[in-house]
Parts: sequence; structure tokens; C-alpha cells
Amino acid sequence: YYQLVVSKTQIDLLDANIDLLNKLQHDTKIMYDNGFAERLDVDKVSVQLANLQTEKINALDQVYNGYLGLKVLMGMPVSDSLVLTDTLSDEQVKEGILEAADFNYSLRKEYQYADLGIKLAEYNVKRYQLSKLPTLNLNGYYNKNAQRDKFNFFGKGDWFNISAITLNLHIPIFNGFANNARIAQARLALQKSRNEQEALKNNIDNEVQTAKNNFSSAISNLDYQKRNMALAESVYQQTKKKYEVGTGSQTEINQSQTDMKTAQTNYINALYNAIIARVDFMKATGKL
Repeated sequence: YYQLVVSKTQIDLLDANIDLLNKLQHDTKIMYDNGFAERLDVDKVSVQLANLQTEKINALDQVYNGYLGLKVLMGMPVSDSLVLTDTLSDEQVKEGILEAADFNYSLRKEYQYADLGIKLAEYNVKRYQLSKLPTLNLNGYYNKNAQRDKFNFFGKGDWFNISAITLNLHIPIFNGFANNARIAQARLALQKSRNEQEALKNNIDNEVQTAKNNFSSAISNLDYQKRNMALAESVYQQTKKKYEVGTGSQTEINQSQTDMKTAQTNYINALYNAIIARVDFMKATGKL
């Protein structure tokens, strides 16, 4: 899903690059018509433009296949249309990086299961401990009974009252230490559950810290790649102006255009990696 959201930014950058090359092709052709550029310069720009348009076609094909895969994952018929309305910005990706300080173990489902297991083990110990206590049961009943040689119970006749009250006192004296063994076994199970919970806490702490470090690193790399992309675009614009006034060469334009394209690709990769790192961070902190 996030890969498809990021693909919108990728397509936008490809469109922007195509517009730049269309403008460069137009300007280079005018310079060629006026004798300030060679035919080779026009052809080089045309080749670059064709390569970029081919790259866009391939990117759109990958996006289309990505939509098909997302429909399958969602259990949605492939023939149905799917439109993603979400947008993605650097600020949205950075949200939640400071939430690790408010982390609570109970947000993790596996910790909730471990906590429930400890409570059940405590009840199990208490169950065997209470079985050693004396028990007193009080029972009583009252009913009416009749005996007939004909089925006329709803007519006239005598009914006899029957009632009883019983009191039962059970005092455990000796059962061969079986109950003590059960209590000891239940306590061992309780201690095992507590040890497993402590180990789980250590694993969760490791996951949270690792996810936080990866998230912070991904955000730093995203900021760096964004600044580098802006710098590469600025260099390309300056190189283009130098070429238009005759102080630059086609080679410099080609190199700056390649550098700009590389910077944009690095930014897209950094943006996607930052999203994945954010998802891992949310999972580690129990927010997802």
C-alpha cells in the first residue's frame, strides 16, 4: 500500500523531468537552428527524453501491477477499480518518532497474553492451596409425594411431605503429599510464566530501541536526500542557463541531469525506507 502511495511521488518527479527535457529539447533545437548548437546536442536530448518516457511507462506498468496485488491482498475482485486518495509528506512520515518515551508494555498483544498467563497461574496456585482448607456444605430439600393405584393425582387424596437438611464437614488430614506436589508444580509454572514475561520485556525493549534507531536514521537520511535532490535540481538549472548563454557544454547538462535523476531516485528510496521504518516502529511500540 505504501509503495503505491510513494509511486505517486515517483510519477510526479518523472513528469517534472520530462517537462524539463521537453523545454531543453525545444531550446536546444532553437540554438541549433541559429547555429549555436550541433545536431548531436539535439539528438542527445531526444535520446534522454525517450529514455525518460520509457522509464515512466515502465513505472506506470509497475504501479498498475501493484494495484492488482493490493486488490488480491484485500480480497477485492481484480476487475473492480481501486483509487488511493491518501497523500504522503515528509511531515506525515516523521509523526510519532517521539512517542517511544510514552511506551507501555501493555500495548503489545503478546505482553497482554503473558500477563494473562501469569494471572491464570496465580489462580492455579491458589486453587490447590484452598483445597487444603476444611469445607462445610449445607444442603436441604422439601417436596410432596403421593401414592395412588389410579392416575388421579389431581383429585382428592393425601399428599405426604418429605424434607431433610444435611450438614457435611470435610476436613483434609492426609492425602499422601499429592496436594503439596500440585502446589509446588503450580508455583513452578507460575515462576516460569514470570520468567517468560521478563524475557519478553527484554525482547520488546530491544525491538523498540532498534526500531527507534532505524526510524531516526531513516528520517535523517530522508532529510539529507531531500536537500540533495533540491541541490541537484538547482545545479541542473544553473548548468542549463550556462549552456543557453554559451558558457556551458552539452556534456555538463547531461551530467547534471544524470545527477539530478540519481538524487531523485535516492529520495524516493529514502522516502519508502522511512515509511517502512515508521511501520516497524509502530509495530514495536504496539501502535499497529
